[in-house]
Amino acid sequence: MIKIIFILALCTFSLFGADIKWEKDIASAVDRAAKEKKPLMVLVTKNGCRWCEVLKEKTLKTPKVVSIVNRDFVAYEGVVDAGTVPPSLMTQGTPATWFIKGKTPMFEPIMGAVESEDFLKALDIVKQEYKKSSTQK
Repeated sequence: MIKIIFILALCTFSLFGADIKWEKDIASAVDRAAKEKKPLMVLVTKNGCRWCEVLKEKTLKTPKVVSIVNRDFVAYEGVVDAGTVPPSLMTQGTPATWFIKGKTPMFEPIMGAVESEDFLKALDIVKQEYKKSSTQK
């Protein structure tokens, strides 16, 4: 009985403590996305950006968002201040969330901190479009 409670507690903590698995650099993110045939999600942030923190600490910590991003996408965070954002993905404001197929953006970026439900809808649209464009070759 104690083992069952321990296992359930461990599963609960691991579910709520899960984070998005971010690639270390854009080159490895692009390579992994191509190898795994997944869309690349690039989050553009800036140090001190309030809305970047809201997006990262609220929406991108939601268990369902974390699960879907980790399963169906390759994720990379580029920080403007650190010079880790590819020039072609620079935007006027932050946060900006891009979805890339190969080396080409699939859509205009999602700007700002969006709620989990809206982000999940966007992820679903990206997955559908990625799959559709992959089967049209």
